[in-house]
Amino acid sequence: MIIPVRCISCGKPIAQLWEQFNEKVAAGEDSGKVLDELGLKRYCCRTLFLTHVDTHKQVGKYKV
Repeated sequence: MIIPVRCISCGKPIAQLWEQFNEKVAAGEDSGKVLDELGLKRYCCRTLFLTHVDTHKQVGKYKV
């Protein structure tokens, strides 16, 4: 799945922050601190980032 453009609950634009979040977490930084640095203070936005699973690579293997 693709990260939503806006937070489902509050409507804040968040999609542009997804790549930065992934890069920093992959580098070993704490996800909570990364979310704070990106300005995501609301729990609804934080939940979207922490629970999101990229499945587009897995789904792309299958054809109709």
